[in-house]
Amino acid sequence: MNSEGLVYSEVDGVAYSVRLVLSDALVYSEVARSVVSDKLVYSEVARSVVSDKLVYSEAVKSVSWDGLVYSEAVRSVSSDKLLYWEAAGAVMPGSQQEAQAIDQELFTEYKFSVDQLMELAGLSCATAIAKAYPPSSFTKPQPTVLVVCGPGNNGGDGLVCARHLKLFGYEPTVYYPKRPSKALFEALTTQCQKMDIPFLPEFPTEAMLIDELYGLVVDAIFGFSFQGAVREPFGSILKTLAQVTVPIASIDIPSGWDVEKGHPDGLQPDMLISLTAPKAAARHFTGRYHFLGGRFVPAALERKHGLNLPAYPGTDCILQLV
Repeated sequence: MNSEGLVYSEVDGVAYSVRLVLSDALVYSEVARSVVSDKLVYSEVARSVVSDKLVYSEAVKSVSWDGLVYSEAVRSVSSDKLLYWEAAGAVMPGSQQEAQAIDQELFTEYKFSVDQLMELAGLSCATAIAKAYPPSSFTKPQPTVLVVCGPGNNGGDGLVCARHLKLFGYEPTVYYPKRPSKALFEALTTQCQKMDIPFLPEFPTEAMLIDELYGLVVDAIFGFSFQGAVREPFGSILKTLAQVTVPIASIDIPSGWDVEKGHPDGLQPDMLISLTAPKAAARHFTGRYHFLGGRFVPAALERKHGLNLPAYPGTDCILQLV
């Protein structure tokens, strides 16, 4: 069924764009009110039942405006990708500056250290990877993973992730071509080496070779602070990664993407692990798995920036969004 100007998603009961489309999978819907005004979509839904992916949803309000997604929901249960999500709302930070401001406040006002947050972030990434790609799912004799690290904090997250993957039973290999001369990164490198995690001296130039040797690639090259043109050797690395057929898991944002606009012609990972909160570019992600990690945001900071993060289940440090 189609309703002009209105877009309704059967996946999580949230209005995402200017047009609302009710798919054939919608079995039953009671709608109290729906109003469309140019780019603003407002709907109040009493109940929606979908036979495909969304099993049951009760929603109070869903609003979409210029890419900003906001939803107030009582409960959403999905039998396919989203297992359970009970939240007061979910909002993507609208700009790179906002994401940087949140990060800075964690360091300056809340006195988190860089290595403290990096450890929590890397553990979240490894846990999400283990959830989506358990070792038993690899078709190769060993669950081999290539972790490609950049020169900044995203690369540090990758080193922590590699260490935890090793503890989880994977066989990670790291490529780390531009290593900062800082004690934190030197320590992270030493920790990996002491755990018998090999470091490649050169990056494979052929995508086919990566496909033969590894069952997964972790993209930990650039994070949300990246700006400008991609410099070598990372330009060549990203071109090679764009041709691999094994899954790619990107940490926080796919490397080379504009943090707000994405990059439709760039790297297209199978998995995205958003840290702290999804960045605006996450709405352009089309892969199979989207996880939220980094369960360390204080409630006061969340309220200040209007993040309205979904509740993590139990004691988990990750939440599957898609």
